This record gives sequence, structure tokens and C-alpha cells, in this order.
Amino acid sequence: MRVLIVEDEPYLAEAIRDGLRLEAIAADLAGDGDTALEMLSVNAYDMAVLDRDIPGPSGDEIAKRVVASGSGMPILMLTAADRLDDKVSGFELGADDYLTKPFELRELVLRLRALDRRRAHNRPPVREIAGLKLDPFRREVYRDGRYVALTRKQFAVLEVLVAAEGGVVSAEELLERAWDENADPFTNAVRITVSALRKRLGEPWLVATVPGVGYRIDDGAERG
Repeated sequence: MRVLIVEDEPYLAEAIRDGLRLEAIAADLAGDGDTALEMLSVNAYDMAVLDRDIPGPSGDEIAKRVVASGSGMPILMLTAADRLDDKVSGFELGADDYLTKPFELRELVLRLRALDRRRAHNRPPVREIAGLKLDPFRREVYRDGRYVALTRKQFAVLEVLVAAEGGVVSAEELLERAWDENADPFTNAVRITVSALRKRLGEPWLVATVPGVGYRIDDGAERG
């Protein structure tokens, strides 16, 4: 299990990280919201532990973005506030569990393992097409047995294309499903991401451009 710990108190964050590692749980640290979002965009985590009160984008904002991404990654929120209203608002944002400071590390470990077991019961199926294997649960992609490292956005785009099973997906639909509701409909982000995705997957190109329509997975695709 790999966990992102978002906590701005260095000593507490390091204590959590070291304690989790003793329990065979890999943990990365982010001390502010901007760092957390950057790490979430480039690394695959099984879950996130978010302190609500951090510099930059708050834990609440990060939770909103995680939920909006559609990754299904569980969120455990940490806070010094123990009022019911605070907990309710956290759950409404998409948190899966809530832990009030101060807490025992053992309780955090038990809660993380419980979230992991719950997540395992809802694992989406591994999809395969044209020599491509996409595992939504582990956030891993293989082409002809070779692991392909993708950014979060590239993975999201590929996941939509693979789910279409060779059907054409418009740029508008990709923008709607792989970005968020605030995405600029006139942006060239889809084209840039698809181009980068093609290069990551390697030749022969798997993502074909259907001029004026969109994109599709095609074993004999050429660069569009």
C-alpha cells in the first residue's frame, strides 16, 4: 500500500511516515496543498491522508479534486476539530474516514487497512485491448508486457479510450471525463495529452486520430 500524507507539521508528518513504514505501508509526505496536488498528479497512491488546515490549497480543496478525478482513491481526513459539524462537512466533501488529533498511530494503521480492504472489494476489472493492459485499481499500464509510466492525466485519457473498446471518443468527451467542469472547452489540452500519451505508449501508435471526430484505440493506428 502506498499512501500520501498531507500534513504541515513536520515532526508529526515524519512520525506518521516512519510509523507506517514499520507496518509495511509506504508513505510520501507533502507539507502544503500545492506540493500535494503535484505529487498526486505524477504518482499513483492507494489512498490519501489529508490534514484539512494546510498552506496553499486546503485539505478540503484537495479532497474535492481527488473526488472529481474519478480515481476512487480513499481519503482519510485529519483534523484538530472534533465537532460533529466538522466531521459532517468532511464526509460531504468525499472523505471516507475521519480521525481527530491527537490520535494513536495504531488507530491510523487500522483505519487505513480497513479502507484498503473495502477498496479491494470494489476493484474495477483489468481491461485489455490491442496488446494493452490497463489496471484501474493499481493505476498501471502495460504494453506487450512492458510497464508504461503515465501521468495521472494521461492515464485518465487512456482509461476512457480503452473503455470505449475501439470506439471513437470525441475531444469534448475526453475533456469532460478526464478533466473537470472548470476546464476550458477551447483548450488544446486534449490534443497535447494524447500526443504525449502516444509517445509514452511507443510505436506502432495505438491511439488513432479520426479527423473531425475524435480518437480511438487502433492496433494499426498512425499518428494523427
